Amino acid sequence: MSIGHTLLGLLESGPRHGYDLKRAFDAHFGQDRPLHYGQVYATMSRLLKNGLVEVDGIEQGGGPDRKRYAITEAGVDDVGRWLARPEKPEPYLQSTLYTKIVLALLTGRDATGLLDAQRAEHLRMMRGLTERKRSGDLADQLICDHALFHLEADLRWLEVTATRLGRLAEAVGA
Repeated sequence: MSIGHTLLGLLESGPRHGYDLKRAFDAHFGQDRPLHYGQVYATMSRLLKNGLVEVDGIEQGGGPDRKRYAITEAGVDDVGRWLARPEKPEPYLQSTLYTKIVLALLTGRDATGLLDAQRAEHLRMMRGLTERKRSGDLADQLICDHALFHLEADLRWLEVTATRLGRLAEAVGA
């Protein structure tokens, strides 16, 4: 996820302080990985330097001055281009799971047991996500669906690999 583009998009609704940006980010996108304040301010500094935001005002209080940021036209254009650009699909052509299975075969370890343990771990994760989806709001449901679909694809791959394990062992010279 592009933190910079996400913060710019949040600024399109109006100027905000860094604290407000962090809260909005966490409310919409940070359920599993909240944004750190340092990351917000470092990102805003970079966006300011690149002309994508401007300081809309500075408030003085009991602590440090609070800058209020506003998106510039260049920032709006940048977010528009980012939103219009499709994300590159991640084909997972060099997966850790595949590497572990081949190494288990090459070293005489139990590749079937590795597949079984991985299957159990995937199913455990899927149960947790399904429960979260059941009790969550629409955003949680959509995020969980995305993760569940990926885990289902992994499970299918684990099943196919289990049926081809003998041929794979021959192919890698184990």
